[in-house]
Amino acid sequence: MITKKDKNALRQKRHLHVRHRIVGTAERPRLNVFRSSKNIYAQLIDDAKGVTLVSSSSIDKAFDLEKGSDVAAAKKVGELIGERALEKGIDTVVFDRSGYLYHGRVKAVAEGAREAGLKF
Repeated sequence: MITKKDKNALRQKRHLHVRHRIVGTAERPRLNVFRSSKNIYAQLIDDAKGVTLVSSSSIDKAFDLEKGSDVAAAKKVGELIGERALEKGIDTVVFDRSGYLYHGRVKAVAEGAREAGLKF
């Protein structure tokens, strides 16, 4: 049986493997997704400078849903990051799922960002 610590270690290993290929720039930043058991977070990162350009999470003040750990919350976080990115003039990104399966909450963040106008 795989313990929780082992699952996260395997996820981090997958994430590092993918990060060798995915790089965010100022013109096309990396949309990184992190999910915890209670919340979900998304941020646009410029890897060349090592800075976060835009961030959004289910604990933001602009977030108006009660529960931050379901698919509806993830979709709202995706929409928020998409709106904030468009305000900064960013319309294309590289999606980084951080070693998670493209399923459920991670997929909902991506769909919400696409609906808000981001292209990836």
